[in-house]
Amino acid sequence: MNRYIAEAAGTALLVFFGVGAAVFGLAQIGTLGVALAFGLVLLTLLYAIGPVSGAHLNPAVTVGFLVARRITATEAGVYIIAQVIGGFIGMGVIRLISTAGGVEMQVNGANSYGERINVGGAFLLEVIMTFMLVLVWLMVTRGNDVYAFDGLAIGLTLALVHLIGIPLTGTSVNPARSIGPALFGGSTALSQVWLFIVAPLVGGALAALAERSLRTSSLRTPNEPAPEVRSPR
Repeated sequence: MNRYIAEAAGTALLVFFGVGAAVFGLAQIGTLGVALAFGLVLLTLLYAIGPVSGAHLNPAVTVGFLVARRITATEAGVYIIAQVIGGFIGMGVIRLISTAGGVEMQVNGANSYGERINVGGAFLLEVIMTFMLVLVWLMVTRGNDVYAFDGLAIGLTLALVHLIGIPLTGTSVNPARSIGPALFGGSTALSQVWLFIVAPLVGGALAALAERSLRTSSLRTPNEPAPEVRSPR
C-alpha cells in the first residue's frame, strides 16, 4: 500500500511544482525555468520515494515497465489509478491557491495543440519525447529501483524534452500530468486530452520494446559496479 500512496503523493507534487511553475511564473522564468522545474522536482522525488515505489509518477513510465516485464499488470493498474488521482489533486491545489489566494494564473496548465502544431505533429512529438524519457529510464535502471546517479539522468531527460515541447504542446509525456489540468481547463482542453493520454502511452510501450532489443543480459547500467573477477588458483 505504501507504494501506491507514494505514487499518488509524488504525482501530486510533480504536477504542483511543475505545472505550478508554468501557471504562476511562465512570464518570469520562461520555458527554461519551467523545464528545469519539472526536471528538478522529478529528480528530487526519484531519490525521495524511488526506494518505495520506483517513483514512476507517470502512466507512460508504468506502461513501459509493464511491457518490459518489470512489474505485474495488477501493480501497473493500481499505479496508474494512483498517479491520475495524484495529478488531479496537484492541479486542484494549484486552483485553490489561485482562487483563495488571489493569485492570477498566467496559463491554465493544460496541454494543447492547434495554435503552433497540428494534431498529427503533436501526436508524433509526444510519442518521440515520451520514447526518449522512458528509454533512458529503462536503460539506466534495473528492475524497479533507482540507484546512485540514475535519478540525475532521468531528471535531466525530463527537463530536456520540456525544452522542445513547451512551445508546441506544453509538453505532456505523462497522462497523469495532462488529465488533472484538462479537467479544470474547460471544453477545449477536455476535447484534446485524448492525445496526451494515448501518445505518451504509445511512446512508453515503444521504448520498452526498444530497450529489450538494446539491452543484453551482460549489459550493466552506468552505475553498477563491474563484476568481481577472481584470479585462478
